Amino acid sequence: MVLNYIWIALILIAVVVGIVQAVCFGEVGIFSEILNSTFASAKTGFEISIGLTGVLSLWMGIMKIGEQAGVIRSMSRAVSPFFQRLFPELPKGHPAFGSMLMNISATMLGIDNAATPLGLQAMKEMQESNTEKSRASNSMIMFLVLVTSGLTLVPVSIMTYRAQLGAANPADVFLPILLATYFAAMAGLISVAIAQRINLFNRIVLGTLGGLTLFVGLVLWAALALPQEVVSKWSAVLAAVLLLGVICWFIIAGVVRRINVYDAFIDGAKGGFQTAIGIIPYLIAMLVAVGMFRASGAMDMLVAGLGWVFAACGLNTDFVPALPTALMRPLSGSGARGMMVDAMVQYGADSFVGRLVSIVQGSTDTTFYIIAVYFGSVNIKDTRYAILCGLIADFFGILAAIILAYIFFG
Repeated sequence: MVLNYIWIALILIAVVVGIVQAVCFGEVGIFSEILNSTFASAKTGFEISIGLTGVLSLWMGIMKIGEQAGVIRSMSRAVSPFFQRLFPELPKGHPAFGSMLMNISATMLGIDNAATPLGLQAMKEMQESNTEKSRASNSMIMFLVLVTSGLTLVPVSIMTYRAQLGAANPADVFLPILLATYFAAMAGLISVAIAQRINLFNRIVLGTLGGLTLFVGLVLWAALALPQEVVSKWSAVLAAVLLLGVICWFIIAGVVRRINVYDAFIDGAKGGFQTAIGIIPYLIAMLVAVGMFRASGAMDMLVAGLGWVFAACGLNTDFVPALPTALMRPLSGSGARGMMVDAMVQYGADSFVGRLVSIVQGSTDTTFYIIAVYFGSVNIKDTRYAILCGLIADFFGILAAIILAYIFFG
């Protein structure tokens, strides 16, 4: 229901802003731009969905092998003590626990292509236990908000963009990005825990989160002690070893258990293809609304208005040029990436704005895209408070990014 109101609001605001610009400023061409954005966004949504088909088929095929070989069940039991506190409605050893663990691990390593199909597999497994098939369950909401916070240990892609745009030290944003995305993850986790009345002061939860914090600290220490080229190289190596290791592990386990590995893969791959096709209408609907909102100039007006408000309050407005990236981040990953690059080109990769947009880009993930894809894959219509909690994570991640930019580079 919330997603319905947001979708309608984005489209109506875009049309109203277009009419105002045409009537008051004579910008009659704005209607053509808005209309063209609908076609371009629809094409983009279709291309993204089709592009996911191969990856989804591959990883859902691999996951099917792991499921029949009993690997997923073993992973679920291993993380069950912690996950049962965060997902109390799921029974002990639920198969979704293994898929969620692998999704979060892939996200932390920046392996988006692997993370998405693993996340969709987790949603599918949770949907099987969902008593109201069109309504998001508590477990789905908790998982989705953790995904939207986008906790990433090594933001290789952002460092690569900075290197290509001439940054003297592309890795100088690494520490603030990691801190910002960690704050986003904690904000999302706490907001959902409050909504679902989950006790986070449990010994197991505190111990796990404390261990994660220690691990993040060790990664920070290692990354700061090594050159950026070495960090990027070992990150890529670790990602490749992880992916190949999972594939080999699942296949070997299947052989040991004497299952038909090939048939299991084909069975899972068929499900991946159907999932990719099923998300097309959901993704196109969201991208078209966002594209219209952006093409109408509503985004630019919103940024200008916020800049005026901050200036009137006597605040330092050096961060205002980075707001387009911040506002676009929850709506469109590619749009935010384009705005990040544009800001670095305009102001310089090593400028305050150039560094800030890099931190913002890495501070959280694309909430509306993830909601459209993940919930769309299991035909969830009622998202309940998932969007609100996802946006809370986004807000704190972006706020932390701005504060950290002032601390490190202001």
